[in-house]
Formats: sequence, C-alpha cells, structure tokens
Amino acid sequence: MNKRIPEPLKALVEQLARLPGLGPKSAMRAAMALLKWPEAETRRLGRGIHDLRDNLHLCSRCGGLSSTDPCPVCADAERARDTLCLVTEWDSMLTLDEGGFYRGQYMILGGLLAPLDRMDAESLDTDRLVRRLEEGEIAELILALGATLEAENTATFIRQMVGKRFPTVRVSRLAQGIPLGAEVKYMDKETLRQSLQYRQDLK
Repeated sequence: MNKRIPEPLKALVEQLARLPGLGPKSAMRAAMALLKWPEAETRRLGRGIHDLRDNLHLCSRCGGLSSTDPCPVCADAERARDTLCLVTEWDSMLTLDEGGFYRGQYMILGGLLAPLDRMDAESLDTDRLVRRLEEGEIAELILALGATLEAENTATFIRQMVGKRFPTVRVSRLAQGIPLGAEVKYMDKETLRQSLQYRQDLK
C-alpha cells in the first residue's frame, strides 16, 4: 500500500479488506466513501459494529446468531423435537426456515471439509452435534449442506460418524433437486421445499 496514505486510513483499509468480497482496492473505495458520510453517520456505524459482539450471542442449542439464548427457533415448543436439520452456516438456516415447510430443529456445522482452505474435521462443530444426538430425542438427521464436492465429502464424514456412534439415528439428505455446485442459501423456496420433502436416506 502507498506509504503516503495516512496511517488511520491505511489501518481501516486493511481491516475492510479482510471482509468477504472486498480486496484492497474495493476496501479503499469503501473507506473513502465513509469519509464523505456525515460524522454522525460514521459514528453510528462504528457504534453498531462495536455493539454487535455485545448484543449478539451464539445459541447454545443450534449455534445460530441471536439476541437471546436459546434462540427463538430453539425455544419454540411447537417445533418437532425428533428431526435435526444440519446446515453449514446460519444464513442457510434462515433461508430454509423462511419457507415455513420445515418445523423441526436445526444445527449449524460451521463450515465444510475443505483441506485446501485448512478446514478439517476439527474446524467443524461436531461436538455440539454429538451432544444433541446424545440427548436421545433425535430420530432423523437431515443433511442440508449443498451439492458441492466439499459438501459431499462432509456429508460422507458426518454419515460415517453418526452411523458409528448413533446407529439408530436415520441420516438423510436433501433430494438432488439442488444443482451441483449450488449452496442452500442461494436456492429458491420451491426448490428447497421439494428437496426437503423428497429427501433420501444416505447408504
């Protein structure tokens, strides 16, 4: 980065560049745009970012973001207790739940197996999954991980782990109405509804 850039601006650009989809040039554009905002607006943005960590929590049940623990989904007594839908990230859970066609429990895995990105089994939240299955309520684990190669590898890993430790738990997956290479969070509601309705057992 140019040495003539003031240090406070340089520090902000470096932080912004760490966000998904922002490289050094786009981070610089974002920083310059912030400098043109009214001072009250930039301070409000800063407070919002600062308060985010204090006001948001990870739900101890599903691992989702919420202002309460447990989150509203996990606290809903009307949801089925015997099905657990395993998703990669919180936004995939939101997408599935907005459809209104699944009324069971959720669990967020926190990623997919991707050795090139240094995502191994230790990086996944399998401990939380094991604890939920040990409670004995779950009769079916639905894998809603997408249809990428990483998702396939992760599904195989989870199926083998659950089959070994919890042989009575049915492990199913979303039907292959989801195209190869797609992520759950980008699917339309009807595709998700059909994929969930016609899910298949993993063998």
